[in-house]
Amino acid sequence: MAAKPLPVVSAFGWVPDFAKGRVRDLRIRWALEEVGQRYDTFLLDASKPRGDEYVAWQPFDQVPAYRDGEVEMFESGAILLRIAEDHSGLLPTNQQERWQAISWLFAALNSVEPSLMQLATVTLFYRDKPWSADAAAALMPFAQKRLRQLSDALGDKDWLAGEFSIADIALIVALKSAEDGLIAEQPRLAAYRARAEARPAYIRALAAQMADFSDTRPAATEGA
Repeated sequence: MAAKPLPVVSAFGWVPDFAKGRVRDLRIRWALEEVGQRYDTFLLDASKPRGDEYVAWQPFDQVPAYRDGEVEMFESGAILLRIAEDHSGLLPTNQQERWQAISWLFAALNSVEPSLMQLATVTLFYRDKPWSADAAAALMPFAQKRLRQLSDALGDKDWLAGEFSIADIALIVALKSAEDGLIAEQPRLAAYRARAEARPAYIRALAAQMADFSDTRPAATEGA
């Protein structure tokens, strides 16, 4: 019987320094590390069009995309669900906790991450624009509100749905979009993030992502 091929995760081979450790393929690497699944990476040159073949795999020309010999798919939340369904240990077996974890997976991507990404986009990509400071000031209260709500929901729990799950993976990577000062305003979130980032699987996943980044900026992006 032929061996099942290793999963393949698409990722970038270069990003600006501020993006290192934040690209969303980190979620997939982390989940695979948690379940002890080896994987390969398909590294993309961010300076060149990825072409029709990749767009057929990932319609929005982003990362990550994923294939494992049985399925080919995209979107980090969906990929996390695939990995959790294919391996034990990333979703609770108790039905209430299982669906609570899935609810939090969606919340991380739809309720938390967008508010933080809007603020990060303004402060990172448009900080030289005359309107940037006003836009950031307008977005800040909602980002702070979301983090307060998240902190209140987490309470004194170690993890969102009882045991560690894909919900925590999705949310911790979403929190990377927030400035450290915003997280520090919520001590429970700061402790939650520290707890998650101390997990050996996270440490391995982050190291693997960082190792795939080239130190040399692709020539086509010079001056961009």
